[in-house]
Formats: sequence, structure tokens, C-alpha cells
Amino acid sequence: MAAGNREGTGAMDTHEQGYFTEENSAEVVISRMDKCEDARLKEIMAVMIRHLHAAIKEIEPTQDEWMAAIQFLTKTGHMCDDWRQEFILLSDTLGVSMLVDAINSRRPTGASENTVLGPFHVDGAPVLPMGANICLDGKGEPMLVHGCILDGKGSPLAGVSIDVWQANDEGFYDVQQKGIQPEFNLRGKFTTGVDGRYWFKGVKPRFYPIPDDGPVGQLMKRLGRHPFRPAHLHYIVTKDGYDPLTTHIFDPDDPYIHSDAVFGVKESLMAGFEPVDDPVRQAEHGFEGRYFDVEHDFVLIPAVD
Repeated sequence: MAAGNREGTGAMDTHEQGYFTEENSAEVVISRMDKCEDARLKEIMAVMIRHLHAAIKEIEPTQDEWMAAIQFLTKTGHMCDDWRQEFILLSDTLGVSMLVDAINSRRPTGASENTVLGPFHVDGAPVLPMGANICLDGKGEPMLVHGCILDGKGSPLAGVSIDVWQANDEGFYDVQQKGIQPEFNLRGKFTTGVDGRYWFKGVKPRFYPIPDDGPVGQLMKRLGRHPFRPAHLHYIVTKDGYDPLTTHIFDPDDPYIHSDAVFGVKESLMAGFEPVDDPVRQAEHGFEGRYFDVEHDFVLIPAVD
């Protein structure tokens, strides 16, 4: 009995900083991690706890409001499966995905900028000869996409792998319309030659909504936000010895170009979609009528060890 009393009233360990109060809440919680052996985890959790407690003190939520927040996170978790990640969607729509990407892909002025990968990239896209048409079903307005891959000094880069994919003219990717679109429709991989140039044919993409039938979509509606992404093409551009580039190019005339639901638009990634009605140019590039010409260069920088 006496031993039990001594154990209960002994001096505080270094990880015990007194009793929890509104004023010292974050410090008390953080102190309990003093014995954590993972220094990075300890640092991350301390920052998260400080900011979370500061937010709670500023907001002063009611019990009902806090329960609503917990229920929202619970519903978000229930919406996740092997095909859908509602928490990533939440991260995207709050701008967190783009912020993490920006922090991890800081580059000097002049280098091409990253943007989000998106959920529709798939492995195993066909390797195609330069100039191939990635549209397999012939639907949509034809488009020629071309440009050059350069190094930071403006010299062309050979042997660059370019993985491209896009939505169709209705705003759907092939994986969203299995049995409707052919497999690997509007996807392909190309490799640059000594001139660093790339070119391929596709179809003019269309804006489309992110999935908005779950708790994240419901939150966006309550916030007065739309779920649309402006029309774009995806790229992963890689070469040994260079920093890999995951990016888009965007249609600057798209109605949602200034309000991308996931904050992925950057001014440097806009490319003109020029309609070409000249029969000579149409014949030169193998088109039977009007097509859209899209030109955009990419600049890679050496990888940092």
C-alpha cells in the first residue's frame, strides 16, 4: 500500500509536464513524446500538435461541431478503397498536395515546374514511335502536340522518356470507361532523338469534375466551390541524371483555368491550343480537316544527389 502511494506521488519524469490545462495543452501533450526514439516522427508530431491545438483555441468549436468534424473524417475513410482515395482528394482540394509537391520539387528559374500526378496514371502504356496517334477510337477534335526537351542551357536532350496521357473530349480517362474506350486510349510513351523534339497526335481534351459524390464533394458544395479541373494533358518526363518532371500543360482559354479544384495550374504550364484551318498545314501533318496545334517545350535540370 505504501509503495503504491510513493509510486503515485513521486517526482515527475522529464516527459511529464504537469496536468493538462487549456493554456498548456500543447506543451503537455508534446512532453509525453519525450521518450520517442524516432526523431523525425517526434518533430512532425510536435508541429502538428502545436498547430492543431492553436487552431482549436482560435476556433473554439462546440461539442457538436467537433463531432461533425470527426464524422466527416470517418465518412472520408469509409469512402476509400483500392480504386478511390478520398483522403488524397481531400488533400488535393485543400491545396496540400500541391504544397507538398512544390516543397519537394523546388527548381531554379527557367526549369519546368511540377504539378500533381493525378489519380489516372497507369503503368504499362505502349511505347510508340514518335508522331504516333494516341487516340485509338478516333473520337474528338484532332490535335498535334509538339515541342522540345531542353537542358538548363537550352541544348536539346536526346534519350528522354515522355509518358503522356489525357482525358477524351468528354472529360473521361480510359480507366473510367472500361468497355467504352479502348484500353490505353489516349496514352503513350515516346523517346526523343538527338534533336530533343517530341510530337504526337491526340484529341483536344475537355475540363472534367473530380469525384464529388462523397464527403469531400459535399464539403466543397457547402464552401461554394465547383469540382472542375481545366482541360490539360499529363506528362512524366525522365532522363538518367536529370530531375524527373511530373507535370501538365493547360488550355489557357478553358473556363476553369483560374479556379482549378486541385490548384494544379501554373502560368508557365499554359500552352496555346491553336485551331489550324490551313489545308497545306493539315496535309503536311496528315489531317483531313481542322486540327489544334499545341506547342510546349520542357526544361530539365540535373538531379541533385
